[in-house]
Amino acid sequence: MSAIGRRMNDLKSLMYVRNGPGAAILPPTVTKIHLEFAHKWDGGHYGPRKFWQKNLPRLKYHNPAVPMIVNRTKDQTAAATLSIYMKTTTSSSSSSSSSAAATTTTPTTTTTPSPPSPEAAEAAPDAATSEATTAAPGKPVAVADPWLNIASSTQGLSRAPPPSDGETVVTINMKFVSSDDILRQFVAKTGARELEPSEEDRAEMTRLEELEKQAEADRAVQKAFRDKIKAEKKMLERARQEANALKGD
Repeated sequence: MSAIGRRMNDLKSLMYVRNGPGAAILPPTVTKIHLEFAHKWDGGHYGPRKFWQKNLPRLKYHNPAVPMIVNRTKDQTAAATLSIYMKTTTSSSSSSSSSAAATTTTPTTTTTPSPPSPEAAEAAPDAATSEATTAAPGKPVAVADPWLNIASSTQGLSRAPPPSDGETVVTINMKFVSSDDILRQFVAKTGARELEPSEEDRAEMTRLEELEKQAEADRAVQKAFRDKIKAEKKMLERARQEANALKGD
């Protein structure tokens, strides 16, 4: 393939992933996306597969910071589920109330601390070490985010993790549902803002369509030329065989 052909294919791929169904900006409340469906299209998994192939790349292109995990299973009878992880409004309201309470506290009188004695300075490191090694009873322990150790799987190994604190999960049943309906439900549940192609992209797509039509015409001309050469070669070979047969007689 020539350099021009490769460049045109790259432009087509970029235009394809940037524009079309699925090109949308997710709101900040959407934190993660998880898809689970079977490998093959039968058993109600045709719509989920098409959504994964056609729509999900555009969502990821416009929302690169949102983790999107795909878990494909071998079980064609399994469920096909789209899980949307979203921040809950309670966490934001509690944080705002706590910040408001912090701003309304009464000021306290500050005093200049006296320098510590040598005995207290020597005992300070030991006290800090004992506090660091001894956990306070009832104190919550930080749990690692399961999304840090999860990746897309083709063996059904990446099931949807439970939501983190301050998150809720909204699910969409994708089984026996078309990709267009899946996308409509996704936009409705997330409040995503669908994007229209820009004027530059529209002009570029029009130019690429014209180039593709011209390429099809050029391919037809080249095929006709090759077919003509093949036919002439066959005629020459037939004439050569007939001449050799006459010489033998």
